[in-house]
Amino acid sequence: MEHANITNTTASRSVEPVTVIGGGLAGSEAAWQLAQRGIPVKLFEMRPEKQSPAHHSGSLAELVCSNSFKSDDPITAAGELKRELEYLGSMLLQVARMCAVPAGGALAVDREIFARTVTEHIENHPLIDVVRREVRELPQGRVIIATGPLSSDGIEPVLASLVGAARLAFYDAAAPIVEASSIDREFAFSASRYGKGGSDDYVNCPMDREQYDCFIAELLSARRVHSKDFERRELFSACQPVEEIARSGHDALRFGPLKPVGLTDPRTGDRPWAVVQLRAENLSCTAYNLVGFQTNLAFSEQQRVFRLIPGLEHAEFARLGVMHRNTFIDSPRLLDASLRLRSLPRVRVAGQLAGTEGYLEAVGSGLLAGLGAAAEVIGVDTFVMPELSVFGSLMAYATNPSTSDYQPMHVNWGIIQPLPQRVKGKRDRYAAYAQRALQATGEAIADHPLAFCSKIASRALDQNSPEARSSNPGSR
Repeated sequence: MEHANITNTTASRSVEPVTVIGGGLAGSEAAWQLAQRGIPVKLFEMRPEKQSPAHHSGSLAELVCSNSFKSDDPITAAGELKRELEYLGSMLLQVARMCAVPAGGALAVDREIFARTVTEHIENHPLIDVVRREVRELPQGRVIIATGPLSSDGIEPVLASLVGAARLAFYDAAAPIVEASSIDREFAFSASRYGKGGSDDYVNCPMDREQYDCFIAELLSARRVHSKDFERRELFSACQPVEEIARSGHDALRFGPLKPVGLTDPRTGDRPWAVVQLRAENLSCTAYNLVGFQTNLAFSEQQRVFRLIPGLEHAEFARLGVMHRNTFIDSPRLLDASLRLRSLPRVRVAGQLAGTEGYLEAVGSGLLAGLGAAAEVIGVDTFVMPELSVFGSLMAYATNPSTSDYQPMHVNWGIIQPLPQRVKGKRDRYAAYAQRALQATGEAIADHPLAFCSKIASRALDQNSPEARSSNPGSR
């Protein structure tokens, strides 16, 4: 079924709007997917009327942690996820590519341009009504809840009434950002690990053994912020504060975020003992974030300790690291494969609230929730990602009642079904996973009426651009 036929079907009869609560990555993608199929959407976003502890603007899809969407290498799980979302016509992924900044083999964005562009497309879509108000009770009709890891105190009673004691919370950390002009380029050097990507994609601050030992000692003794009982809570292992990683062993950082492999210090011609990498925050490269430096140190301690890093002695911080709450539900017990609440099927949950971790994972769950709600409105079968796809394997894991001790997870090859034959070598094995995943995705969407291809999505995005709207007086 063509996209035009879908919109004609919905336009020919009165359709109740689908309510989307939350204008983050998942909510924005869900709203767009519904509207592109002719289904009206009422999108609630409390900002800027009420800000969260980590947001700074009223823009939709604001990124509050890293500006990286991870690897774009097609044989990585993160790279394969991008290919699958492109097949499905993800608007946010397309905008991310429009707003990309140099980041080696990764996809990173200018966060302000990204959020502003998504906001413009959503607010100017004729079928999306953006309501700037906090939701404090569950609306009637079909609802997608995508309030994210910083769900407000107003929506919490609603969540509690829906999921009860299964609602869980943990704490996430955001890395500091430094002004580019304050980095000592006499010491720090530009290079990508193993020469991948552009030569200037990362700024590297090398450490010798003595400098590393001093830094670790000060990092471990620095004063941390404990607003409540953070120190007794288990932090998500993929986003641990840098001081918690250091606490696990003296060389933990040197073999983790500060690993020096693939880099040569041009001043010495040798590989450093450890390297702190900085990644561009925007296209103009006026600000850089400290890669892997999510932290819960007190602000004054961050400035003192991080200025011990060679090249950052006089660093000016555009933003200091913060800890913030991350709320998620016990999805394996609460959601079905289409992200519906088993206890109340008219409600879907998407994004990090659904228990996935990662920007594009949130986008993907928002897209699937949007497709699921659209399928119900139009009267066709719900689209479910195949388990052989990388995102389908994550969704299967996240919604399988047999999954125990559930914790939020990124896409990865560790939870996908094994290959039917043994493939030697990690890179060749991952390439085989990726090839199989992309083929499975293509076959699943080939004849489905809701999952239109990326070309149609691109055309729709172009038609909603400011230039196209100005030439069409009938558009909103």
